[in-house]
Amino acid sequence: MPASTSFGALHTVLTERLGCRVPIIQTAMGWVAEPSLVIASSNAGAFGFLGAAVMTPDECRTKLLAVRQGTDRPFGVNFHSFQPGADAIVDLILANREQVRAVSFGRGPNAKMIGRFKDAGILCIPTVGAVKHAQKMVELGVDMVTVQGGEGGGHTGSVPTTVLLPQVLDAVKVPVIASGGFGDGRGLVAALAYSAVGIAMGTRFLLTRESPVPDNAKAAYLRAGTDQIIVTTRLDGIPQRMVRTPLLDRIEKSGTIGMWLRAFEAGRDMKRQTGASWLHFIRAARGMTGHGDVPLRQAIMAATMPMLIQKAVVDGDIEHGVMATGVVAGRIGEVPSCAELVDRIMAEAESRLAALGVPQVACAA
Repeated sequence: MPASTSFGALHTVLTERLGCRVPIIQTAMGWVAEPSLVIASSNAGAFGFLGAAVMTPDECRTKLLAVRQGTDRPFGVNFHSFQPGADAIVDLILANREQVRAVSFGRGPNAKMIGRFKDAGILCIPTVGAVKHAQKMVELGVDMVTVQGGEGGGHTGSVPTTVLLPQVLDAVKVPVIASGGFGDGRGLVAALAYSAVGIAMGTRFLLTRESPVPDNAKAAYLRAGTDQIIVTTRLDGIPQRMVRTPLLDRIEKSGTIGMWLRAFEAGRDMKRQTGASWLHFIRAARGMTGHGDVPLRQAIMAATMPMLIQKAVVDGDIEHGVMATGVVAGRIGEVPSCAELVDRIMAEAESRLAALGVPQVACAA
């Protein structure tokens, strides 16, 4: 692994344990955190996560190999323990332990599975949106937690990062990574001032040149102001932050029959791609929501939500898809390369630290 340089306060537990140059994580967005983005973000010095939660085992195998061929830097893999083929994906992660340094996930893995990763030297870094979830994950044995405040994209809570982050920092004894609303060096320094060990960014990396999102979809993200980014519960009953699109506007106005039709259509599309059964979708959805008594329509919509996201961010069909986003998209106005983005964030961070009188001492990473 080539030597790299980090500086003083910007050399943290995150860079030490994950083996990256800078304390920045590229998050595992479904359909977006593909090999091209993981390779570029990792080569730029950040720590990239492959979004395997929407992949079949065969797709995951192929894309793991692609990442390994594109970078010699360590990277991570995101998965859900309730997705089709989860056991096979876990086996693939373990088989690639030489370069897969970490896994990320929401709810799902139990202490036994976390123990398997730890025994293999793979760090477990779940994403949480509440203090109690952070505490539960630490009880199960995870190594770090990523805290996503309400500014984050997709499924999100109501507590802002500036409140949730210090709450979690006070409640757990493992390193904490800040997420939700970050996009520049000022945010990185602010997170470090709270005592986080780094930041995780999704939307900001989505809007880079190496992101596989079609240009027309990227343009729609760039056009969205903060007043066009809303939180809705109409997709699957759980609050989600999205860019307003024609489909989302129709969903907001639709009744029960319309919701059932969309659930069925999305489920049919996902069945065609994965070959899984309706029963599996329902079980998977209830694992995603964390409840066994959710309404059937909500369960199906939760399990098939990736299909609606895929239409927009993979097919570029803004008319019939939905666009998950962090509210930070409302102030992003350009699409740099990952290297340009990371270098700019670090330069901004160093400038802010210098303005605050924080000494920077070079050290090997």
